[in-house]
Amino acid sequence: MKYIAERKLLFKEKNTQTTKEMVIKISEPYIVTENDVKFPVDGVIAGCHVKIEGLDEPGYDLYGMDSLQAVNLASDIDPLLDRLSGNYDFFWSTGEPYFEE
Repeated sequence: MKYIAERKLLFKEKNTQTTKEMVIKISEPYIVTENDVKFPVDGVIAGCHVKIEGLDEPGYDLYGMDSLQAVNLASDIDPLLDRLSGNYDFFWSTGEPYFEE
């Protein structure tokens, strides 16, 4: 799979001091067929895979009505990080908090 964008961040589990690196990668868009998904495909549906390296979390696919929407949805990683922020703190590579307090 070819990845077209990535974001490198630092993270640490809550109540620990050890900071580790993670990378979130977004694949190039691909055309979705009805054999790929469990919903009806009408027209040209596109998907992007989001891969999370360094954190014990599975990757996932996001779908859009076209490739532009698929990339747009996949590149919005804030909801993912917000969901995970109950267990982890996230930082830019400079050490600044990812989310403003």
